[in-house]
Amino acid sequence: MKLGIMQPYFFPYLGYFSLIKHTDKWIVFDTPQFIRHGWIERNRVLNFNSDWLYLKVPIVKHSQGTAIKDIKIRNDENWRDKIFAQLAPYKKRAPYYFEVIKLLKNVFKYETDSIVELNVEGLKAVCSYLKIIFNYTIFSDKNIKLLNIKEPDEWALEIAKTFGATAYYNPPNGIKFFDKTKFQKENINFYFLKTELIEYNQKRSPFEPGLSIIDVMMFNPPEKINSMLDNISIL
Repeated sequence: MKLGIMQPYFFPYLGYFSLIKHTDKWIVFDTPQFIRHGWIERNRVLNFNSDWLYLKVPIVKHSQGTAIKDIKIRNDENWRDKIFAQLAPYKKRAPYYFEVIKLLKNVFKYETDSIVELNVEGLKAVCSYLKIIFNYTIFSDKNIKLLNIKEPDEWALEIAKTFGATAYYNPPNGIKFFDKTKFQKENINFYFLKTELIEYNQKRSPFEPGLSIIDVMMFNPPEKINSMLDNISIL
């Protein structure tokens, strides 16, 4: 069983979904500390007058050290309409604007104050749209206690052991701190999966890479996006 583990990002970039597609089981890792200015409550889309802008879900003030699973949405703000207003410039340029807006409206109908639940709904919706399997478990739901964690890569190792993985896949940004030999000693194959981000027509120049999957879906049909998800290297 090929396992992937990532924090629950808000409509993340293409590589996140490539990792989902090429693994059998996905762990929504929601127990780490929430880090400001990350990807949990925001992501980037095009700004047609400049480079890019952030779509953001406002969150309730919280103490330092709060886990991602405990981060709450400020639903007293009209953040949904603000996001749709920010996406309005796509309407005249993006051939799949209406399909993407419909997807987002369905996600935003989900009533919750949990950023984890909202983001999981987003992941489910995108995977359904792309017709890829999203076999996931929210880590905090299992109430698993991981003991004797000394290094950052040991979180993934212990989770992989707990779920009976035979292989673990990680994005290449973890090359600096993952020790493959730790996994191999536990009979777990370890791979880095690199998604080659190819250019697509954003109806402007220059091309802005690494944006939210929202941007990718605006300009490309599901079958082409699936082809992009398969443009990978295993390291």
